[in-house]
Amino acid sequence: MNSEITLTQAQQKVDEWIKTYGVRYFNELTNMAILTEEVGEVARIIARTYGEQSSKESDLKKQLPDELADVLFVLICIANQTGIDLQDAFERNLEKKSSRDSTRHLDNPKL
Repeated sequence: MNSEITLTQAQQKVDEWIKTYGVRYFNELTNMAILTEEVGEVARIIARTYGEQSSKESDLKKQLPDELADVLFVLICIANQTGIDLQDAFERNLEKKSSRDSTRHLDNPKL
């Protein structure tokens, strides 16, 4: 699956998957808990790959791309079930960051 898709298309694909294989969306609170679990798995990989923690044998089976995709999937589920258009929200968020932070990082001596 190498074709690029928009956030809108990703939301549609997740919705189709849920309706075909998932029976229904988990409720929002359950999906929030699942999202937290998935972010924790990403954090575990990052801590062991780029941080100072050592890996266990069971850690070696986890792959960062797959875990990031899990985070994205659950995030899209939450957006779908709460009626959020992620394409629109993301574009507006970038506009906000661009105007609010137009020189913030350029002026940061730490960077």
